Parts: sequence; structure tokens; C-alpha cells
Amino acid sequence: MRPTWHEYFMKMAELAASRSTCLRRKVGAVLVRNNHVLATGYNGAPRGLKHCAITGCLREKLHIPSGERHEICRGVHAEQNAVIQAAVHGISIKNAALYCTTFPCSVCARILINSCISQIFVKEHYADSLSKELLADAQIPIFFLDENYKVQT
Repeated sequence: MRPTWHEYFMKMAELAASRSTCLRRKVGAVLVRNNHVLATGYNGAPRGLKHCAITGCLREKLHIPSGERHEICRGVHAEQNAVIQAAVHGISIKNAALYCTTFPCSVCARILINSCISQIFVKEHYADSLSKELLADAQIPIFFLDENYKVQT
């Protein structure tokens, strides 16, 4: 059976997440406009640097809860990497939709707002109330997809 567009793009985000080198959470992101993939990303160490599997996770060592102290993580988030990939290749992401396996953090929310993302589709919640507030203030619609890739109502 042919997948819906939501299923197709979220499965791509899940596949991207499988490339993640993060020890705590594997996240994948896909930027899409007019049902065409513009860029993808997954979370992990910056290009050419040692992965967390080698260096260890500082946030884990310090017992930092999920959603807090993003600045001490050596990883680049999936959403950030998708935006960076588009920029590196000269691809405008204005009015694109984001498919992401996890709700964006507040750092990523600010980047997505300034990138003129039009809507966000996610599968998992994330403990960052500021992110939800920022995206609501920016009037960017958020849609949660259920296990069957259907928009939750």
C-alpha cells in the first residue's frame, strides 16, 4: 500500500535518526516544500569531530535532565543540521514544512522561526516549555503524528 505524504516524510526522518551518533536520543529531521525533500539532518557531533560514543556524553555524566542545558552538548541537533545542509547547498527553506521525530527544543525553535518554516510535524513530545511558547507566538502550526502517521486531533 502506498504511504501517505506524512508517513513518507516521517519515515525519512526516522531513517535519518538512525544515523545519529547521540547516546541519549536519536533524532531525525526532513525539510519539505511542495512534497519535495529539501534537506535532511540528524543529531550528532559536528562534522569531522569525535562522536559521543568516543568522548562520552557530558550531559549524561552531569545528570542533566532532558530539555535543559543544551549549550554543553557537543552535538548539533537534527533540525539545525537540516537547516545547515540547505544553507550549504544554497537551498531556500522559506515556507518549508519540517518533519521531525522529536519536538524541537527552544534553540531549534528560534532557528526554525527565523528560517521561515511554515509548519512542523512531529512524533514525540519533548520537555521544553519555552519551545512550545516560542512556536505558538510565531504562529507556526505544530501537528503530532500518531503511530500510524496520521495527524492527531
